[in-house]
Amino acid sequence: MSSSLGERVAGRSCIVTGAARGIGRAIAEALLDEGADVCFADLNGQALAALAESNRRRLDGRGGKITHAEVDVSNREQVQAMIAHTVETFGKLDVKFNNAGVNKPMNFLDVTEDNWHFIMDINGLGCLIGMQEAAKQMIAQGRGGKIINTASIASRQGFDNVAPYCASKWAVVSLTQSAARDLAKHNITVTGFAPGVVATEMWEEVDRDLMDIGAAERPGQAMEEFSSEILKGRVALPGDITGTTTFLASKDSDYMTGQIVMIDGGMTLV
Repeated sequence: MSSSLGERVAGRSCIVTGAARGIGRAIAEALLDEGADVCFADLNGQALAALAESNRRRLDGRGGKITHAEVDVSNREQVQAMIAHTVETFGKLDVKFNNAGVNKPMNFLDVTEDNWHFIMDINGLGCLIGMQEAAKQMIAQGRGGKIINTASIASRQGFDNVAPYCASKWAVVSLTQSAARDLAKHNITVTGFAPGVVATEMWEEVDRDLMDIGAAERPGQAMEEFSSEILKGRVALPGDITGTTTFLASKDSDYMTGQIVMIDGGMTLV
């Protein structure tokens, strides 16, 4: 029998990277609301401190406990320190969301080595390091665990102005499958989810970048064009994603591993 709403992740110790804003913040707050202890992790430490305090006031003693960690997910030592801080604070690590990601559009023929490495180091290498270090902690604990990665509709098809981003998200899918095969023997499941067009700060930045490189003529054009074929008829809000992410963090998904769940309103049918 499935757990009731509000109890699915109670008592679980979770880390969410990229949690200072957008999808990551929504994931972390949804976990808190259902009783999980959550480490909000991000490169923007100042924003994290304010966010943690605002959530403490919002919850007012309800939900789970909160901590935060400033981290560059492509730096293994910083990732190790983040996990150690979480375990020291909450006593264990049950769930690790590798959500931190970046994008910087460039026309295909203009993509530089710097652009490639910037995106791949965070989105690809950061995901690998995050999975490895979380798995090591979970193996040491001996109770299994869950690793959940953020992919994208860009992991299912390539787009001309964001080629390195697409490549990085295809890498997330491959890494999810590889890790699922290797970690199953330790009772660690590895899954992911693939959002479509979500109204977040990142999309606002992408919109401006596409205008800067001549790929869009006016504000909002990119989002309109990308979302024109969404079967649900609208772009997603971060809250549209969290029902699935909390499910993936809960016991209800214990028999899932190696899978990527599309949450795109029917934009990409695979």
